[in-house]
Amino acid sequence: MKNYETVFILNPVLSEDQAKDTVDKFVKVLTKQKANIVNVEQWGLKKMAYPIQKKSTGFYNLIEFAAAPETVATLETEFRRDESVMRFLTTSLDKYALEYNARRRKGEFNRAKKTAPKTEATV
Repeated sequence: MKNYETVFILNPVLSEDQAKDTVDKFVKVLTKQKANIVNVEQWGLKKMAYPIQKKSTGFYNLIEFAAAPETVATLETEFRRDESVMRFLTTSLDKYALEYNARRRKGEFNRAKKTAPKTEATV
């Protein structure tokens, strides 16, 4: 089994509940194919770099999983059949990507920077 991650963009016309149901549908496709789901993230409604299908926003989602290559083909077929999926990209992960994703899930790359406590300036 190889490790993969897939990012897909759902149509912004969907409600948040419909978007979650669609993500759950794809997770079920993977589990039915005996894939091991590592992580599922819903990044929410984001502005896209360029319009797709005359839409400028979309619901971004990420699924990390370990599966056989045939499972990826099945998942991508389901993406193509679903009209709510605007774009998708599945990539194979190497050992460095796996390490990076594990650290990212732990929160090691948070954008919040720790600042030094402010001291009052004396006049």
